[in-house]
Amino acid sequence: MLKFIRELLHTLKEDIATIYARDPAARNTLEIILCYPGLHAIWMHRLAHALWKRGLVTLPRFISHLNRFLTGIEIHPGAKIGRRFFIDHGAGVVIGETSEIGDDVTMYQGVVLGGVSTEKVKRHPTVGNNVVIGAHAVILGPVEIGDNSRIGAGSVVVKSVPPGSTVVGVPGRVVKINGQPQPIDLHHERIPDPLAQVMEALLQRIEALEQKVTSLERAFAESQPAYINPKGGVKDE
Repeated sequence: MLKFIRELLHTLKEDIATIYARDPAARNTLEIILCYPGLHAIWMHRLAHALWKRGLVTLPRFISHLNRFLTGIEIHPGAKIGRRFFIDHGAGVVIGETSEIGDDVTMYQGVVLGGVSTEKVKRHPTVGNNVVIGAHAVILGPVEIGDNSRIGAGSVVVKSVPPGSTVVGVPGRVVKINGQPQPIDLHHERIPDPLAQVMEALLQRIEALEQKVTSLERAFAESQPAYINPKGGVKDE
C-alpha cells in the first residue's frame, strides 16, 4: 500500500511538472491544480482506468461521464494512456475505448481519436511517444502514429504514418519524415502546407513564363524591318 501511494504521488508530481515544461502560461502549482482541465481529466481517467482493469464497468463509465461534464474532455475508461500526457485547453477532446497513447504526448483542443467499426475489436488509434497532435485533428481507425510525429491542426488521418512524420491536410498526407527524435514544437504555423507550396511554385513558373514571352515579343518587334508609308512617314511592319 505504501508503495502504491509513493507511485501515485510521483505520478501526480510528474503531471504537474509536465505542465510547467510545456505551458509557458503556468505560474505556480496551485494554479495548475485548480485551473487546468486537462490535468483534471487525466487524473480522473487514471482512476476510471484502474477500476476498468479490475473488471468494473458502470462505475468507471460514470467517472468518465462526470469527467466529460466537468472538463469537456471525453476519455473512455478503457483507453490506455502513458506518462506525461498533456492536454492543452482540452475542450472537445474525444479519446475512444481502444485508443493507446504513449509517453510525452501533447494534444490540443478538439482532437478526436475515433473508431470506424462497431465490432468489439481494436478500432481506435495507437499514438506513439513524443507525438504532438494539433487542434481539431481527427485520427480514425486502428492506425498507428509513429514516435516523434506531428499531426497538423485540422488534419484527418486515416492511415498509419511512420515515426518522425509531419502530417497535414484532409485526408492527412505525410509531408516530411525525418526519423529522428524532435523537441516538442508548439508552432503549428511552421508545419508545411503542400497545397500552398504547389500553388506558390505554379505562380512562380507562370511569372517566369510571362517574362519570357514579353522578352520574345520585344525581340521580335525590334527585328522587323521598317517601310515607308506612301502617305508620308515611316512605319514599322
